[in-house]
Amino acid sequence: TVMVAGHCDERGTIEYNIALGEKRAKAARDYLVSLGVGADRVKVTSYGESRPFSNGHGEADWAQNRRAHFERP
Repeated sequence: TVMVAGHCDERGTIEYNIALGEKRAKAARDYLVSLGVGADRVKVTSYGESRPFSNGHGEADWAQNRRAHFERP
């Protein structure tokens, strides 16, 4: 089993970013399923903007924060 965690940049409301992170994680999950990974083996979660990869406030930093990571559940 693997967890796909969706992340966002700092722009937008907390609620919007949580929903966007979940949408991003589900897109990654759907891609893995399309490659043959069992859907029951992939869980999703969203951290929104709460765990940035880059702490800067420019476009290059925001681009790094818009991502999906794999974690162990």
